[in-house]
Amino acid sequence: HVVVVDQFIDRTKNRAATFFEKGIVAHVSFGDPVCSALRQYLVEAADETGATHHDGGTYVCMEGPVFSTRAESELYRSWGASVIGMTNLPEAKLAREAEISYATLAMATDYDCWHMGHDEVSVEAVLAVVKQNVEMAQKIIRTAVGKIASHEGPAPMSSALDNAIMTQPDLIPEQILKDLSPIVGKYF
Repeated sequence: HVVVVDQFIDRTKNRAATFFEKGIVAHVSFGDPVCSALRQYLVEAADETGATHHDGGTYVCMEGPVFSTRAESELYRSWGASVIGMTNLPEAKLAREAEISYATLAMATDYDCWHMGHDEVSVEAVLAVVKQNVEMAQKIIRTAVGKIASHEGPAPMSSALDNAIMTQPDLIPEQILKDLSPIVGKYF
């Protein structure tokens, strides 16, 4: 199964989560954390390839490398989470700040503790399922690429920083503007 994620819960704590600190502050909108157009292309591609997929789901991103405790997994389940993983955030936040459209195609590898009668998650079990999922994911991505390439108009997230930069321009250190010029250059 694959889940075309539409929401995230960030449980990470030791990762860089913003480009905007040390002399510049920006607050981008993140209520809908994935690009709706890119997400729709993934849903359509999953349909067309015949993949078993779920349109929408909440992804909990936890710190690794240790898997969740049973109590944590049950907590995430009570929150309505569909997927638990160790990637995707803060990448989604950084992509939004960089005005890059972002979406996630999450591949289920195990039931964790969510399905009685299944073993606890192990690296061996996860790797066996990942190998099976690779071919399916490649088909979905190949199909989605054509859809993405034919997208008309600007990328949906291409103006995510409009009105998001809070620091007065004359107070932003010159080196910060230089370092972030690929992201903020069009605004200064």
